[in-house]
Amino acid sequence: MNEHRENKLHIGFFGRCNTGKSTLINTLTGQNTSIVSQQKGTTTDIVKKTIELYGIGAVVLIDTAGIDDDTELGKKRVEKTKEVFSLIDMCVIVVSDNLIADKENELILQAKRYSIPYILVHNKEDLSPANEQTRQKENLICVSLMDKTSKERLTQFIKERLIGNNKPQSILEGIVSKNDIVILVTPIDSSAPKGRMILPQVKTIREVIDNNAISIVVKETELEYTLSLMKNNPPKLVITDSQIFSFVEKIVPDNIFLTSFSILLAKEKGDFELYLKGTPYLDNLKDGDKVLMLESCTHQPTCEDIGRVKLPMWIKKYTGKEIEFDAVAGLMDMKEDVKNYKMVIQCGGCVATSKQLHNRLLPFVEENIPVSNYGLTIAYINGIFNRAIKIFSK
Repeated sequence: MNEHRENKLHIGFFGRCNTGKSTLINTLTGQNTSIVSQQKGTTTDIVKKTIELYGIGAVVLIDTAGIDDDTELGKKRVEKTKEVFSLIDMCVIVVSDNLIADKENELILQAKRYSIPYILVHNKEDLSPANEQTRQKENLICVSLMDKTSKERLTQFIKERLIGNNKPQSILEGIVSKNDIVILVTPIDSSAPKGRMILPQVKTIREVIDNNAISIVVKETELEYTLSLMKNNPPKLVITDSQIFSFVEKIVPDNIFLTSFSILLAKEKGDFELYLKGTPYLDNLKDGDKVLMLESCTHQPTCEDIGRVKLPMWIKKYTGKEIEFDAVAGLMDMKEDVKNYKMVIQCGGCVATSKQLHNRLLPFVEENIPVSNYGLTIAYINGIFNRAIKIFSK
């Protein structure tokens, strides 16, 4: 499970073998995305398909193996199925024949643990209608693929719960207002995509425009000159790439708010208060401690890679300690037991949803392991932590 994680809502379909999970997904997508068979255990690996839901946009449907496959290989598939909870935004539990027992209740508990909305789909109504006890279940919808209205009803049922639990947030809401000037400092180094800007930069430009503010984009080498042109009308906020925090901080006057793209993403998507609390643990790291760098996407590391090269080097220099670093990208499995890490530092998560970031960090939070974010960590070790978060408490 190391594929690139997209910034799309993910919906996981779970259930016993032959409840019709794959058939439902094929119906929703209008394609033969998943193999359908009466033979138990047909779905062996995680299957993904992206569809467009009107009013929401692109979402990823995930078909999983049956949770009642008790063969030796089947048990391994079930373990992989459980891992899907760390990346989904909604859980669809498919049942039939009124069978809602321990295995289904375990899925519901997992959804609640990860704070994921769930629905129960009683499938194959034409063969075995839901009884009174089943109809009393919360978040239940009854469908039959023999009923032409089922696809539309199920789609609407899913949309209502996705929208209710994933309300879009503005990165800059309450921070900038109409006609405020915002300078975005965007360095162009070897890790920058050729001819393009990275997603956090593009997203922030759009957010500035949506808030009827004024966006000015410069490289760090042009920042000082740009500010000199604005002495009579200075910007309200400067947003920079975290990697050049120390350089930019020396140029931007104290009366101008300063933060980073990564910190904005942490405020939008992550548990910001948790990050604020966990970041100062950097001062408690000791020789031999292990720190995990969590990346939301998979990419080809370079000599200028922030999570694998620069940040570990800066942390070692700041602490003066011989610290060990592991990096886990995308949805790769953890290299070690989470208890072996003294601290976790999460990237901005530009290609992940809020739920995915929350779920990815949950095992560490449950073990009371401090968590931080790339931008907040860089601000802290550069002595500008309080300044970088001041804009959020104004």
